[in-house]
Amino acid sequence: MIPRIGRVNTGRRPKTRLGSLLAALAITGASLLLGLPAQADEPSAGASPAPKEAPRVDLILDVSGSMNTADIQGKSRISVAQNSLNEVIDALPSEAEFGIRTLGATYPGNDKNVGCQDTKQLFPVGKTNKVEAKTAVATLRPTGWTPIGLALRGAAQDLGKGDATRRIVLITDGEDDCAPPDPCDVARELAAQGIHLVVDTLGLAHDDKTRQQLLCIANATGGTYTDVRTGQQLTDKVKQLIDRNDDTYTVNPVKTAGTDKCESAPVLTPGVYSDREKFSEHRVYKVPVKAGQELRASVSVGLDRAVARDYGVLLQATSATGQELVRGTDAASTRTDVISTGLRWSTNDSKGYVTASPTASSKDKPDTTVCLVVSNALAPQAGVHTDPGMPLELTVDLASASPAPEGAAMGLGRGWILLLTLTLAGLVFGLLAGWIARWRIAVWREN
Repeated sequence: MIPRIGRVNTGRRPKTRLGSLLAALAITGASLLLGLPAQADEPSAGASPAPKEAPRVDLILDVSGSMNTADIQGKSRISVAQNSLNEVIDALPSEAEFGIRTLGATYPGNDKNVGCQDTKQLFPVGKTNKVEAKTAVATLRPTGWTPIGLALRGAAQDLGKGDATRRIVLITDGEDDCAPPDPCDVARELAAQGIHLVVDTLGLAHDDKTRQQLLCIANATGGTYTDVRTGQQLTDKVKQLIDRNDDTYTVNPVKTAGTDKCESAPVLTPGVYSDREKFSEHRVYKVPVKAGQELRASVSVGLDRAVARDYGVLLQATSATGQELVRGTDAASTRTDVISTGLRWSTNDSKGYVTASPTASSKDKPDTTVCLVVSNALAPQAGVHTDPGMPLELTVDLASASPAPEGAAMGLGRGWILLLTLTLAGLVFGLLAGWIARWRIAVWREN
């Protein structure tokens, strides 16, 4: 049925119904050509349950000797940090799992071997007794060395394991002077474990070497770096990071290991997965897709080290025999900085070269084995470590395939017939409208 379009009074000459009729036909034709709305997505089978634990945050505070420097609005770095932490602790929600670890807080001597072991848990990660936490912070006095790498390992242990999201917030005014372990290597080591742990860094000093090291630590784990200039900026940023921890992930990505061939690739069900991919490597994963389902997948690669310019990440879906089915949305965009892309593929798009799963039930249509291939055109800058590979995150989902217009029977041929019919109808109505207009003008002149 053609929808009714309301008439508008334009004054002396009433508007004919031809425009309304043509508009209605155009709307009707467009809806037929574009198809009916897609069916609602079905809940993904095997989806991971929501975490039962509260998110956890461990704050690492640098208490090395240089924190005595008074260059933040006329105050010492340590006093600014202490005041900010007091405000942060006061604002913590009662359910927050929060802890504090220090580095360089206890050993005042010159023995580097001893000073570089100086990191301890000041306040354990858990429900926060605000009075005790603030009292512990108030007792700190700048003392020793800066073993950042060791403190990061200790903080990861403080946070423990489980389904809760975990975040380390590092506040420091200098680079690590105790390596090994190098803090960038430690950050990559933590990321390579497959657990979702983010390290955010806040720098109170502004020299390039410190900035580069803190950037490296943050980038390795998908965190952020902030160059702190005022006490209020420090307070606001720490509060923001703690609040953000609730919204980062509902579950941890599942660690997996792609292979270089589809036959030996791991089988993935709907969910979020983490892996590592080396420079210019291909990683392959398998996804069984049932008849009537649509595969939706996306991948992101974290640039956790310096890479050469003109880089890109590609995601492809292929058949088990290597025939490409579809590739990521950015594949032909001419962009040279793609680190995240996605694709969609439905069993309705099959051209007959997909491979059925031998384990499929004989009563149902066999599953289609789709191979997801992640590749990259990345190259390291000079002197950059190539191991471990760069972190990647792969998301897989299966939903109901969108129906074709007027059901599956309507194909491209019928679509062109409808388009041609609408074109001819428009031409006829256009000629008719022109004839009526000429007739009205002739009548008007006679009168």
